[in-house]
Amino acid sequence: MIDPASIRAFLQPVEVFFGEVGNFVWGPPMLILLVGTGFYLTIILRGLQFRKLGYSLWLALIKRREEGAGDISHFQALMTALSATVGTGNIAGVATAIAIGGPGALFWMWVTGLLGMATKYAEAVLAVQYREIDENGEMSGGPMYYISKGLGFKWLGWLFAFFASIAAFGIGNMVQANSVADALHATVGIAPWITGIGLMLATAFVILGGIKSIGKVAGVLVPAMIVFYMGGALLIILMNISGVPDAFALIFKEAFTDTAATGGFIGATVMMSIRFGVARGVFSNESGLGSAPIAAAAAQTNHPVTQALVSMTQTFIDTIIVCTVTGLVLILSGAWNSGITGAELTTIAFGKSIAGGEYIVSLGLSLFAYSTVLGWCYYGEKSIEYILGVKAILPYRLVYILFVGLGAIAKLSFVWTVSDVFNGLMAVPNLIGLLLLSPVILRVTKDYFGDPSCKEDAAETAEESLSGCREQS
Repeated sequence: MIDPASIRAFLQPVEVFFGEVGNFVWGPPMLILLVGTGFYLTIILRGLQFRKLGYSLWLALIKRREEGAGDISHFQALMTALSATVGTGNIAGVATAIAIGGPGALFWMWVTGLLGMATKYAEAVLAVQYREIDENGEMSGGPMYYISKGLGFKWLGWLFAFFASIAAFGIGNMVQANSVADALHATVGIAPWITGIGLMLATAFVILGGIKSIGKVAGVLVPAMIVFYMGGALLIILMNISGVPDAFALIFKEAFTDTAATGGFIGATVMMSIRFGVARGVFSNESGLGSAPIAAAAAQTNHPVTQALVSMTQTFIDTIIVCTVTGLVLILSGAWNSGITGAELTTIAFGKSIAGGEYIVSLGLSLFAYSTVLGWCYYGEKSIEYILGVKAILPYRLVYILFVGLGAIAKLSFVWTVSDVFNGLMAVPNLIGLLLLSPVILRVTKDYFGDPSCKEDAAETAEESLSGCREQS
């Protein structure tokens, strides 16, 4: 008989090893590379995320007839991507950033989000540009395809797919299921194993139908859960509207000066504010990690830029809107300096602000986490399909469903540590692809907006585009 204590003793040094690797992978060089890539793309695209934001939101949110090849609508592709990103990062991540880095961390989350919009745009351009139709007649795309087809680095595309297929079980599955189980047990007393069974059935009902089923459910669930959570947060903000100017003043002030110790808050330097703001911002919106373009590749569109403009609103909604209202509630409630962190801090902030506020956070966290499970299953199955072919999709889905149940009842420190490493490793090949294929991104963008200096065949290779558009880019 297997002794649980022996298993824990065996896994402990492995967890320590992955913890050290994770600290390296998510260290300052990675964060600088992620933000630096967004800054570089913002420069070469001349601030497109600011100039075209209104048009992008219109494309994303106004229902219209879709044209072009694809499996799901622009809106469903956006909601599928949002389902995977709007989650624990918006509730627990913001709380952690402010609890450790001070209110100024929210400012650096904004910076990360605004630059990340250019990254998200670039990812979607390449995802649609290099997508292909698989044996099931469905669209397949993402970093593994634009790295292998655009750069010719098949081994690097394979590595991305491998990292993503593993990361999906952690950050996109077990961690989320555990968050739901903990939240429901704490607020309404539901046993974790019951939550696990319920989540398995709910997940199976959706993901066994593939991307069209996920897209339809995400198209209804994601807007509803955002409106529900935002409604509670905005009510708190309106009830404390007189304090909003001071809250923003505090955010901007503490972004550039050290935060003094107060209450249970031990104080924070500017560097801590930047570090945790950037890290939690990246964790929340996933810009640069390469996950969202897998969903973007499935969209019905007749030009890569159309879907890319829609995709970049994902980061705007996630970080600039949802994370901001969470941060304002934390500051306005005064709970941010209580010494508590994570989802518990957000729960306390809502609970002390309005009657039943803790239930808003609990249900919101549950919906956010469940939607993340759905979105990440698609990312994982498309990654395993790239490695093993379409025959691997159904077995992957079945194993994925099983791990949802395990996640609800498991102790996840080991799972979180390992998945965090693979999640970070996804970004390395993706960022290489974005930087080396940036001339393609620029050329396709110019083509869409009618720049006659670079109207060439959209199917050129990266090498051809580098030479053909060198002067313009």
